[in-house]
Formats: sequence, structure tokens, C-alpha cells
Amino acid sequence: MDDTRQALDAALARSGLAVVGAFHPRAGDGTPEGTATLALIGPDGARLWPIFAASPEAHDGQPHPLDRWSKRVLAPVAAAFGARALYPFEGPPWQPFLRWAARGEGTRTSPVKMAVSPTRGLWTAYRGALALSERLPITPGCAADPCLDCAAPCLDACPVAAFAGAAYDVPACAAHALSETGRPCREGCLVRRACPLAPEPPTEQRRFHMRAFLAAHGPLHA
Repeated sequence: MDDTRQALDAALARSGLAVVGAFHPRAGDGTPEGTATLALIGPDGARLWPIFAASPEAHDGQPHPLDRWSKRVLAPVAAAFGARALYPFEGPPWQPFLRWAARGEGTRTSPVKMAVSPTRGLWTAYRGALALSERLPITPGCAADPCLDCAAPCLDACPVAAFAGAAYDVPACAAHALSETGRPCREGCLVRRACPLAPEPPTEQRRFHMRAFLAAHGPLHA
């Protein structure tokens, strides 16, 4: 691993972030012109949550605290490495993060149609990406489908079968999670939690994301 990559990893680690996938772009990848390495940035295991939870954004009562925190901590990293910071929550135009995840991390489509990572299971999440002009050494994403030899407990984990149809049934999911019987769902999506590929994020992190999801789909009664 060269010095630039080591320095990048160290800079990200200070905020509980890590390069979770990377690739050298080719035609059709949709990366900015001049990108020699596209690095996908995500949580460094459980390290991100306590760092974010202690941040001003987590306590100021303003919308989208994690997105705002992500931009604040990634912008100086991008500047230090002469990179362009890209975010999955900014658009239009929206950046093709799902395409990049397949290239950089080896994600596949799971039996419940969510993207599944060979190392992070159904807990795939990206706080941003760095489009670097330098060609850095990378570890290619896993070529094997991580679901091939799995018993697929995800298929039976949703109490209202929100993933059983042709598309994710968001209204059914939200209505159940907001109900009294949906309290377990408010501790984190049961489908994601059923995936055996990776450990769960911290409890408060799971609750945070469920609160954000439910706030966007009706009054929160948790």
C-alpha cells in the first residue's frame, strides 16, 4: 500500500470512516472526468457512531444531521487529497452509487432486492465517495455472489412481507413499524438484521436510521 493510500485511510479513520470499496474507472462508470480512482466511503464498523453522536450536528435539532456531518468531515479530506467529494444524498443529478458499489465493493442484488455486500451484508451504506486524480492501489471487490450458499433468512424476516412483491412496499413497512406490534422493527430493520454476513451496527445507530425512515413516511409514534 502506497503512502497516499495510507494517509487517506488515516484521515478517514479520525472520523470513524473507511474506504469500503474502490475501483479504477472505465467507460460507462459515470465517474467525473479525470477520475483515476473512485473510493467509496462508509462507516468503519462501529467506530463511526460514537464520533457522530458527539458531533454538533447530532444535537442541533436541524434536519439531516448525518448528511450534514458527512459533508463537514469529508470536505477537508477531499481537499487535502485533491479529490472531488460526491454524496449519495445530493441531487439531481444523482450519482450512481449502486453501480459504483457493484464495481468497488462487489455488491449484488439480494433475495429481498436490496444491495448486499460480501463483507457488510445488508448494512450497505455510503457516506460519500472521493473521485481522486491519482491511481491508488485497491483491493478488488469480491467476484462471488455472497447469497449463493445462504439459506436466505432475510426472505422470511419481514412481519408484513414488504419485500415479497415486485417492489418494496414502503407504506406497509412504515405502517407496521409505527404500530404497537412493530416495536421490534424500530430497533432496526428485521430483514437487514437477519443477514448472517456481518455484525449489526450499534443499537442507537439502527434506531436513528429507523426514526429517519419513519419520519419521512408518517407521524412517528415510537
